[in-house]
Amino acid sequence: MTRDRDTSREPARDPSKDPWRAPPVIVAQIPDAGLHREIEADPATRRALAEIADLREVLSAKASFDVALKRDGKVHVEGRVRARIGQTCVVTLDPIETEIDEPIDQMFAPPEQIPELADLVEDDPNSEVETADPPEPIVGGQIDLGRLAADALFLGIDPYPRKPGAVFEQPAEASDPADHPFAALKALKPADAVGPGAVKAKKTGED
Repeated sequence: MTRDRDTSREPARDPSKDPWRAPPVIVAQIPDAGLHREIEADPATRRALAEIADLREVLSAKASFDVALKRDGKVHVEGRVRARIGQTCVVTLDPIETEIDEPIDQMFAPPEQIPELADLVEDDPNSEVETADPPEPIVGGQIDLGRLAADALFLGIDPYPRKPGAVFEQPAEASDPADHPFAALKALKPADAVGPGAVKAKKTGED
């Protein structure tokens, strides 16, 4: 994808239960000119996506991909995921609908190449240049576009959705007399003082 992947925004799930299923891309069958694929989530898939992502609903979800075979068996996948989801405004708690339009830009490589390629793209802490994500492994000679689409959809979800114009306002707190700056001084005032500056005389023992 085109930006650093924040996995904290992606809900944890069992890889064997990926909800968005699509015919896999067989790497050995990718033509020299590449191929184009489009997939759309059916109602059952949308319900599963909503449950995993803790959304009210997923009203629509589509993805398009351009797949190109590169040197050394690597595969480059570019595309977009577009979806409309139902959420709850964090300010008003009203139901709202939001649009997702998330780009996909992912490289895949044979598993034996992953460690070396990951080292090449490792972030330099002193560099200001943003590096690409390390490639994903090609599993069983195939690429799962459904899972790639689901990951992009989850990445595009706003975790704090707000209704247009909704502004969070801090509730006003009633002033507490005990918080008055002179309250502490008042508490120290002698109980039998007769006036401002009055001091209780201490007996010296004289008659």
